[in-house]
Amino acid sequence: MTLSLSATAKPLPEYSIRKPISLCSNGLIIPASTAVRSFPVAKSYFPLALDSRLVLYGGAVNFSHRFCGLKFWILEKLNFHKCNRNCKWGNELKKLKIQGIDQLPEHLKTPSSCEGKVPEELSVLGLRNDLTEETTEPVSQIDDSSIPENQLGVTNNRVESPSPLPLYDRHNGRLPSLSIAVIGATGELARNKIFPALFALYYSGFLPENVGIFGYSRKNLTDEDLRSTIASTLTCRIDHQQNCGDKMNAFLSRTYYLNGGYNNREGMLKLSALMEQTEGESEANRIFYLSVPQEALLDVASSLADNAQTLKGWNRIIIEKPFGFDAQSSYMLTQSLLSKFEEKQIYRIDHLLGKNLIENLTVLRFSNLVFEPLWSRTYIRNVQVILSEDWAMETRGRYFDGYGIIRDIVHSHIFQTMALFAMEPPISLNGEDIRNEKVKVLRSTRKLELGDIVLGQYKASSAEKVDVYMNTLTPTFFAAALYIDNARWDGVPFLIKAGMGLIKHRMEIRIQFHNVPGNLYRERIGHNINLATNELILRDIPDEAILVKVNNKIPGLGLQLDASELNLLYKDKYNVEVPDSYEHLLLDVVDGDNHLFMRSDELAAAWNILTPVLHEIDENKIAPELYEFGGRGPVGAYYLGAKHGVQWADD
Repeated sequence: MTLSLSATAKPLPEYSIRKPISLCSNGLIIPASTAVRSFPVAKSYFPLALDSRLVLYGGAVNFSHRFCGLKFWILEKLNFHKCNRNCKWGNELKKLKIQGIDQLPEHLKTPSSCEGKVPEELSVLGLRNDLTEETTEPVSQIDDSSIPENQLGVTNNRVESPSPLPLYDRHNGRLPSLSIAVIGATGELARNKIFPALFALYYSGFLPENVGIFGYSRKNLTDEDLRSTIASTLTCRIDHQQNCGDKMNAFLSRTYYLNGGYNNREGMLKLSALMEQTEGESEANRIFYLSVPQEALLDVASSLADNAQTLKGWNRIIIEKPFGFDAQSSYMLTQSLLSKFEEKQIYRIDHLLGKNLIENLTVLRFSNLVFEPLWSRTYIRNVQVILSEDWAMETRGRYFDGYGIIRDIVHSHIFQTMALFAMEPPISLNGEDIRNEKVKVLRSTRKLELGDIVLGQYKASSAEKVDVYMNTLTPTFFAAALYIDNARWDGVPFLIKAGMGLIKHRMEIRIQFHNVPGNLYRERIGHNINLATNELILRDIPDEAILVKVNNKIPGLGLQLDASELNLLYKDKYNVEVPDSYEHLLLDVVDGDNHLFMRSDELAAAWNILTPVLHEIDENKIAPELYEFGGRGPVGAYYLGAKHGVQWADD
């Protein structure tokens, strides 16, 4: 850095300021070098604390009379309040994701015993607000070009948080409250998935202690009724069950119920008033989970936007799939939502995208040099995305009969998986940067035609109760061959398969590589060269694993080859309980991480691929091919693979 003193400038290296400055009697330490870099300095004025014994090396000693009161200047600038011992900042820190930094620098850590108001300049280190952005003023006459960009989260004069730390309320020293409302609280999804996921986050310390959980529906219930309903669904982590009962009681005591009635406007006004009672005067953030039928979505969302949003923090809404019926209906739905909310407030959730398999896609590719060079048409022959269920749709019959497997699973989960797999490297792990790359993949994908798809439906069986709500044209199986027309993937078939009532519950991605040109061991391999194909398998179900299929010599005399799997089996390697996908995605919403949620342009691009073939299916009333419940699916899927030179690897 360079300190400007009138007309004379003297460069000072970082090591020229040695002694850290104590700003808190019980432990908050900020080195002087950090203070110099972090806070605005008036032009031609750089005070020096006489009692700090800052030593200037080089020829700058004759300027020492210009450097007085550095410590007191910082104290005044920070308006730092006296600390006490009950602060628990450490408990509020979410484990940092891989963002090039594993933890905050030591000189910025605050001991867990220190409590009090956070200075305005430091609070921005934990600021991640959807409504406002805080920037620092330029530092006068200080050249910080030698300071790394990620130092202290400063980039281009803007202080950004390296991790989603909670905001502090500067008026009363409290953390901002978080209110989470579950609209449709008495439904099966809320009871079995949403409330248990919220409790798991609360128990593990990922929700603040002052969180408020609000159930909203039209049933005439009390707080105690809701608590007793969800209590049986709450469980503590198997791998750490300390204070389970106490935590559960604390969570239930912060759970409230409101009968919103049939007038959503009045109901949302009541909900907002109830939230304000628990939030008090502190800063307040709100999340609204809309677990409601599609026909009620817009009315609920509009009433919520007008009557239940807080003005003291950010607001986020979570919307369940399906996100429309085709391109036109999805566009109308999107425009209605965007008339009431900003894009950054909307989180379109698909629980299948909360699986570890999906997160591992980018980690495996971008953090391992051995894979990244292979990720293109040069080495990859085909990619298969497989999702098969061994159960029927009796529990979601009415919903599934209206939308089918294409609109329910393929449009969101399968296409998002393909986009994450095939995207170009994003410039960062920021959610918007990842979304930008995903949408490019979807826009480059060819529109589907009838010749590239196979529809199937398992045979009705009253004994299994699988045909209660379904009509004869609702597909329960879908297979397709997709092509991405860009330089990286030109000519590589992406085969997708999703089905219900199949022989096995399976969720995996298989990457098959080209055969070795001029293979010296062709005679040893035999006629079926495909058996010797190298594969990379990313599996979530039945057992989460990463598998690499390679050819090797069988031990013993002679030369016999075998195709073997090198495997990383998660249950053997990691002795931890895998969180439910709803936990993962709800935590992302709390933290403002939106990379696993579809943006409006992604939504439109995905519908553009499917809508033409969907209209053709509906207009021509194309009947799906029947297959046995518990079987391998329609025979047409095998012909589809053969047409594109691919053998389904899961068979």
